Amino acid sequence: MPSNFRDPLETFDNQFPERDYTIEIRCPEFTSVCPKTGQPDFGVLTFIYTPDKKCVELKSLKLYLQQYRNEGIFYEHATNRILDDFVAVVQPRRVVLMAEFSARGGITTNVTASYEGQR
Repeated sequence: MPSNFRDPLETFDNQFPERDYTIEIRCPEFTSVCPKTGQPDFGVLTFIYTPDKKCVELKSLKLYLQQYRNEGIFYEHATNRILDDFVAVVQPRRVVLMAEFSARGGITTNVTASYEGQR
């Protein structure tokens, strides 16, 4: 993946930075490609985060995630890469990313990754 892969992600100022509150974003149409078989992978991503100074702009998150539709990447790598990019751009206080992938060959996979920032 190119180093500028996270460039589509944008933020806006959090209007309530003194308060802890939770934002939950559900992305039910995530797609990528299995690097072994070339078959498409489908999943639901759920971000649950507590913003600090910035919040993620939703259209930019959609455009960022759409880049994965042609990427050959394993579930575990995709989940952790998305989390790393989200943290680098949004800089939340904490975030959990749950990735639930659809069944293929009778097997489903869920991957959960989290980040807890310094206060």
